[in-house]
Amino acid sequence: MFIESLELKNFRNYSSLSLSFDEGTNIFYGDNAQGKTNILEAIYLCGTTKSHKGSKDREIIQFQEDESHIRMILNKNNVRHKIDMHLKKNKAKGVAIDGLPIRKASELFGIVNLVFFSPEDLNIIKNGPMERRKFMDSELCQLNKFYLLQLMNYNKVVIQRNKLLKDLPFTGSLKDTLDIWDDQMVFYGTSLIEEREKFILQINNILREIHLNLTGGKEEIQLIYEPNVKKEDLKKQLFQGRDRDLKFKLSSVGPHRDDFCIRVNGIDIRRFGSQGQQRSAALSLKLSEIYLVKNIIKDKPVLLLDDVLSELDSSRQNYLLKSIDRIQTFITCTGMDEFIHNQFTVNKVFEIVNGTVQNQ
Repeated sequence: MFIESLELKNFRNYSSLSLSFDEGTNIFYGDNAQGKTNILEAIYLCGTTKSHKGSKDREIIQFQEDESHIRMILNKNNVRHKIDMHLKKNKAKGVAIDGLPIRKASELFGIVNLVFFSPEDLNIIKNGPMERRKFMDSELCQLNKFYLLQLMNYNKVVIQRNKLLKDLPFTGSLKDTLDIWDDQMVFYGTSLIEEREKFILQINNILREIHLNLTGGKEEIQLIYEPNVKKEDLKKQLFQGRDRDLKFKLSSVGPHRDDFCIRVNGIDIRRFGSQGQQRSAALSLKLSEIYLVKNIIKDKPVLLLDDVLSELDSSRQNYLLKSIDRIQTFITCTGMDEFIHNQFTVNKVFEIVNGTVQNQ
């Protein structure tokens, strides 16, 4: 699969923009704060309905405008698809695929598979469990619509259960309804735990070889899933922790508190790894996403690299660039030195200057 073109209107610092892309490597270069990342954000938003930054729609639309429009043309197995997205300041976004409006975001997932890599991802190892859950969820949601639906339902149940815990001092008669929310958490939560177990197993099979190659055969890596509670114990733990939940007005048990451990040569590098080890592990994880997608969908994903090369040393730069050969890639950077130094083939170059784009 590859993205043929992108059109933006009133999106971030682009009043109007129309771009055509190459099937290979597309470079956006220029000084900082010129709008390079905004183009990658638009692609990711059009494929997932979400900003990789977590921005709300009203923050993305140009200040003086009420709406923004994104149109992306995708070529998938020689079949062209058009994705239109209208962002609105005071209403839910509208999405259409090939001219037909969709009612649920889940209908968009799987149309295009994206792997996004930014400097923040280099902190996935040393940051808290939320970052590592986000890593699992973002990939699973693109590859597995069942998981996406279960995750959405589970999150809704947790929100409702937390609201009830906060309201109970004023509506004590509703305490018995906690049993209903607990049953819902068990139903959806068990599915999440099972799918995450499978995901960690699948990615471990790919990750080990990538990391060995990246480190010159010096380091063996392994991910170990750390569920907050075992699926068979979820119902019991929810009941046993009810007094604590009532006290703190928060659901303290469930897969919304999961994590996974990253061991390199048997050492937990979340706490004891060097910065170099953590960066290598994060890079290996992101590269593993590419191969996992290829194995599952039998096609290549689209890769988005947001100013990552400047954060890597020359050996990691070289390995990354060699690994993305024959995959459509969008790269933002402040200069072309890395590509010249690594003798890397670049198919199309765009210079970004204050919201204007020029082909080079």
